[in-house]
Amino acid sequence: MKNITKFTLTATALVIFVANGFSQKLLKKADAAFEARQYYSAINMYKQAYAGASKDKKPAIMFKSGYASQEINDYKGAETFYQKAIAANYDDPTVYLLLAEVLKSQMKYPEAIVEYNNYKAKGGNAKKADLGVKSCELAQQWKDAPQRYKIENMSLINSKESDYSPSFSDKKYQTLVITSRREGALGSQEVNIGSNHSDLYETKLDKNGKWSTPVLLPPAISSPVNEGQGWVSKKGDMIFFTRCPEEKNKQVKCGLYMAKKQGSTWGVATRLPFNNDTVQFGHPTLSADGKFLYFASRMAGGYGGIDIWRCTYDAKANVWGQPTNAGPAVNTEGDEMYPTISDDGKKLYFSSNFHPGMGGLDIFVAEAGADGKFSKAVENLKYPINSSFDDFGIIYEGKKQRGYLTSNREGGKGSDDIWSFNLPPLTFNVKGMDMSKGGARTGAGRGEPVEGVKMKIVGSDGSISEVTSPKDGNYTFKLKEKTTYTITTEPGKTAKSATFNKDGYLASNDQRVITTVGLDKSKDFIADFELTPVEREIRMPAVLYELGSAALLPQSKDSLNFLYQTLVDNPNIVVQLNAHTDSRGDAAKNLKLSQDRAQSCVDYLVNEKKIAAARLSAKGFGKTQLLITDDVIAKAKTKQEKEALHALNRRTNFSILSFDYVDPNAPKTPTKTNNTTKKGGDDEEEED
Repeated sequence: MKNITKFTLTATALVIFVANGFSQKLLKKADAAFEARQYYSAINMYKQAYAGASKDKKPAIMFKSGYASQEINDYKGAETFYQKAIAANYDDPTVYLLLAEVLKSQMKYPEAIVEYNNYKAKGGNAKKADLGVKSCELAQQWKDAPQRYKIENMSLINSKESDYSPSFSDKKYQTLVITSRREGALGSQEVNIGSNHSDLYETKLDKNGKWSTPVLLPPAISSPVNEGQGWVSKKGDMIFFTRCPEEKNKQVKCGLYMAKKQGSTWGVATRLPFNNDTVQFGHPTLSADGKFLYFASRMAGGYGGIDIWRCTYDAKANVWGQPTNAGPAVNTEGDEMYPTISDDGKKLYFSSNFHPGMGGLDIFVAEAGADGKFSKAVENLKYPINSSFDDFGIIYEGKKQRGYLTSNREGGKGSDDIWSFNLPPLTFNVKGMDMSKGGARTGAGRGEPVEGVKMKIVGSDGSISEVTSPKDGNYTFKLKEKTTYTITTEPGKTAKSATFNKDGYLASNDQRVITTVGLDKSKDFIADFELTPVEREIRMPAVLYELGSAALLPQSKDSLNFLYQTLVDNPNIVVQLNAHTDSRGDAAKNLKLSQDRAQSCVDYLVNEKKIAAARLSAKGFGKTQLLITDDVIAKAKTKQEKEALHALNRRTNFSILSFDYVDPNAPKTPTKTNNTTKKGGDDEEEED
C-alpha cells in the first residue's frame, strides 16, 4: 500500500512538472506573440498558460492579457484583466492608467477619474493623470450638451468586420475608397488581431442616393497582406495607400506606397523613397493641390509616440522632399494618426489618444496660420462626432458640414464602421395669432382670430417682408440664422373677423424684437398680437377741460397720449376728433364749445406731439348725439347718479376717416419704436 501511495505521489509530481514545463513554453510563445503585436494569438496562449503558471507570473499574465485585449478594442475584456492584475498585486502603476483608459472608452467617466487618481497616487505620471481627469470632465460636459450633428451608420457599405478610413476618389464626392477586413479580402487570417486581412475597396453613389456594394480594388493595390487608407489625388491620376508586409513572429514595418493610373486601372505600386524598414509609416493623405503628403509615423525627431508628418511632392519631377513634423501643437507624447486635410489646405484633421478627449481616439482639427504652420491650439470636435470609442479618419464633402468618419462606437454593424455625419440647418420660425381684443392666447377670454392683418418683418440683414394672416388668424414666418427681426402689424380695412369689425382693425401697439443671434438650437418663437376693432367712434381715456372752456387741463394731455400712440402705431390712418357736451345749456354755445374743445385736442397733437396736421380734423357735436337721454337721467334716484349720467354724455373720442395717409417725408424703410401707451385718470369733466 505504501508503495502504491509513493508511486501515486511520484506520478502526480511528474504531471505537475510536465504541466509546468508546458506552461513555461506556452508562456514564452505568448510573450513572443505579444512582443510581435500578434495580440489575438497572445491572448489565447496566455489563457492556456495561466493555469500552470507560477503565482509570481500570474499578475503579469493578467496585465498583458488586458493590454492585448485593449489593443484589439475588447474594452470589457481589458477591464476584467486589469482588475484581476490589480487584485493579484501587479506592482506597476501603469495598470491603473490603462484601466482608467478602458473605463473611459466605455463612457464610465466617474470610475475612470478614480483610476486616474489611483495611478497618480501609486507614483504614476502626474501630468498624464491630471490630463485624464480633465478629459473625463470635458467628455461628460460634451455628452450632456451634444452638438447638432446627425450621425448615421453606413449600413449599406459596412460589413460585420472592420470597415474604416473612407476617402473620396472623385471631384463630385460620389465615389469612396474604404479599407475593409470583410469576407472576400485577400490573404489568410491576419495573425496580429485574428481577423481577415485589410484591403482597399471602392463604392459609388447611384442616382437614387444609395451606395453600391464595395468592390475590391485591382491586384496592383489589394494584395494578400494588409493595405490601409487609400487616398486618390484630386486629378484621379494617383493613389496613395499603406501596405504592411508580414512575417510570422516578427513585426514588419508598414510603409507608404503609390500607384499611378494606367487607362482604367492602376499600375504597379511602388514604395515611397523616404520610407525606411525600421519605422512604421501609414495613413497617407494628399492635399488638394497635390503639393503635400501628410502621413503618420514614429520617425525620429517626433514628440513621443506616432506623429503627424508632412512631405512635399513635385509631381512633374516626381521628387519628394524630406518629411517635416507637424509640430507640438498637433503632436504629443501620445499617438496622433489618420490625418486628412481640407480642400483649401487650412484645416488638418487627425485623431489622438493624448489630447483631452472622450476616450480612445478622438478627432481633432488644427488650423494653419498665415505661415502655413499649425501652431494654434487644436480643437476637439466633441460629441457626437467623437465618442468614448475610437473615432478617426474623418473626411468632409468640400466646404459642406457633412462627410464620413470611422468609429467603433456602439450601434455599429461590425467592429470599426463607416458613419456619415451632417449638420442639419438650424430652423427658426416665428408663429402667432392675430386676434381682436378680448383675451390673449393663454387667457380666459380668448379674442376672435383676425384675417387679413399685414405683418411687417424687418431683419437686421436689410430684408423687409410682409405676411398676411389667413382666415384662422395664425401666421408663420421663417427666420434666418444670426439675424435680429422687428415685427409690427399694419392697420387696414382688409382685416376682419368672422362675426364683426367690418371696418377693419387698428394695428397692435406691440413691436416684437426677435433674434436668432447666438442660438445653436432650432427654435419656434411665439408672437401673438391683439388688435382693436375699428368702430364708429373709438373711446379713449377721459379728456378734461377747464370749466366752460376749451383749455385742456394738464392731466388731459396724458389722456390724449392714447390717441397719439394709436397714430404712431398706425401711421396710415386719418382721424377725426369728436367732442360732445351734455344736454344742459344753450345748444349753439354747446356746439361751439365742443368744436373748440375738439380743436384744442388737434392743436395739442399737432403742436406738441408733432403729428401731421393732414392726419387730424376736429368736429364738435354739442348735445346732438347724447349717449344718455334726459328721460333716462330724470329717472335716476339721486343727484349724484344724475351727474354721473350727464358726465357720460360729455366725452371726447375719435373716428377713423381713412387708412390711406402717406407721410411725404417718411424714409423708404421707416423704423418704428416701441413707445409706451400712457392713459389718463378717471376724473370727471367739470360741468359746462
